[in-house]
Amino acid sequence: MRFSFLFKSAIVVALVVLFDRLFPNSFSGARIGGFAGVWLVGLTLGRSDIRRSRRAWIALAVATLFVGSLVDDPGPLAWALFWCALSVAALLPNASRFDDAWQWGARLVIHAVAGIGKPLADLRRFGRLRRGKRANPGAVLAMLGLPLVGGSLFVALFAAANPLIAQALAAFRLPSMWQIGVWAFVAVCVWPSLRPHAAVMRLAGRLPDPEPVLPGTSLPSVLIALALFNAIFAVQNGLDIAFLWSGGALPAGMTQTEYVHRGAYPLIGTALIAGLMALAMLRPGSASEHHPWARRLVILWVVQNLVLVASSVLRTIDYIDASMLTAWRIAALAWMALVALGLVLICWRILRGRSAPWLINWNALAAAVVLTVCSFVDLGALAASWNVRRQAPAAIDLCYLGQVGDGALLPLIALEQRSTDAATRDRVRYVRDRILTDLSARQDSWTEWTPRGARRLARATAMLGPNPARPLTVDQPAWRNCDGSIGHPAQPAQP
Repeated sequence: MRFSFLFKSAIVVALVVLFDRLFPNSFSGARIGGFAGVWLVGLTLGRSDIRRSRRAWIALAVATLFVGSLVDDPGPLAWALFWCALSVAALLPNASRFDDAWQWGARLVIHAVAGIGKPLADLRRFGRLRRGKRANPGAVLAMLGLPLVGGSLFVALFAAANPLIAQALAAFRLPSMWQIGVWAFVAVCVWPSLRPHAAVMRLAGRLPDPEPVLPGTSLPSVLIALALFNAIFAVQNGLDIAFLWSGGALPAGMTQTEYVHRGAYPLIGTALIAGLMALAMLRPGSASEHHPWARRLVILWVVQNLVLVASSVLRTIDYIDASMLTAWRIAALAWMALVALGLVLICWRILRGRSAPWLINWNALAAAVVLTVCSFVDLGALAASWNVRRQAPAAIDLCYLGQVGDGALLPLIALEQRSTDAATRDRVRYVRDRILTDLSARQDSWTEWTPRGARRLARATAMLGPNPARPLTVDQPAWRNCDGSIGHPAQPAQP
C-alpha cells in the first residue's frame, strides 16, 4: 500500500515536471498530445487493476484514439473526449460492468468534482502514524527544525567562503506563485485518475430513475393534452409546408427571408421539450402506457416533431444559401440530425417497450460518434472550402475566412488563383498572406508545431510556388480592414 502510494506520487511528480517543461508559456501544439499519451502510460503503469481489466483496456484504446487527434491538431473537444475516456478507464475496475450512459455521465461529473480535494485527503491519510494516530504538526516541525536551520546555516557559510556556491545561489530563483499554482492544478487533475474517490460509484448508484415524470397527470389529461399539442403543431407544420417547403406567397409586410431565418433554433428546442414530454406521458407503469389512443397520439406528435426538425434543417440550409456556411452551422446541422435520431428512437422505444437506459445509451452512442468525428475534422476548413466553391469571389466574407485561421489557407489560395478582378484578388491575397505568415511562424516553433499545420503549409507552398505574390503595400495613414479592403481616413469637411 505504501509503495503503491509512493509510486503513484512519483508518477504525478513526473507528469507535473513534464508539463512544466512542455508548456513554459502556452498550452498548444502537438505537445498536448504528447503529454496526454504520457499521462495514459502513467495511468497504466500506476494502476495494476486497470492492467487486469479487459473493459478498462477498451477505454484505454479509445483514449489512445483521442491522443492521436490531440497530436495531429489539438482542440478543446478532443481534450474533453480524451479526459472522459481516460476517466472511464480509471473508474471501470470499480464497476461490475459498463452499465449505462446515464450512470457513467453522473460518475464522470462526480469524479471531476470529488477529485478536487482527493490529493489533500490522501496526503492526510498517508501522513498518519503507523499505529493509526494522526501526525502532530508540532512534532513534524520539531523533527525538521534542526535539519533545516542547520542546513541553511552551513549553506550560508559555504556561500560566503566559495564564490562558485555564491554564484549558484544567486542564479537560483524560487518559483512564482503562478507557477506553483499551475503545478498544483496539474497534480489535482492527474491524481484522481490514479486514485479515484471511493464515493464516485456509491453516489452515482443513488441516482433517481431517468424516466421523466409529469406530476399530477392522469389519462384524461394526457389525452386532452396530446390532442391539443397535435393541433398546435399541425398549425405550425402547415404554415411551414405552405410557405417554407412550397414557397407560397407570404402575407403583406413579411419577406421570405424574414420567415425562413427566424426560428430554426427555437423549433429544435420545441422538439426537444416535446420529446421529453412524450416520454413522460407514456412512462412505464402509467395509465396511458398501453392505452391505444394515447400511443397513437404520441406517435403522431413525435412524427410532427420530426417534420418540425426537418423544417429547422431547411431553414438553416436556406440561411446558409443566403449568407454563408460556418463551422457553427455545420455543428447545428449535426445537432439537428441527433435530435431527429432521438425522436425516431423515442418512437421505437414506445412501440417496442424499451427502457429509459436503452434510449439514453443509443442517444449517447450517436452523440459520441458525432463528437469523435468532429474532433478529427476541421469544421472551419470544411466551411471555408464550401464557401469558396459555391459563392462568387466578390460575395465571400473574407473577414470570416480570416477568423477561421489556417483552415482557410488552402481555400483562400484557390480563390486567389481563380479571381479575375484585381481588387478582389488583392483583398484575398492580403488575408491569405496574413494567415500564411502566422502559420509559418507557428510551424517554425516546436511549441506550436502540429502535423496538420505542417501538411497545410507544405500544400500551400506547393500551390503558391517559390515566389508567391504579395498584396499591395498600403502607406499610412491608410490601413487594411479584416477583409483586406483598404481604409482611408475621413477627409475634413470643406468650409
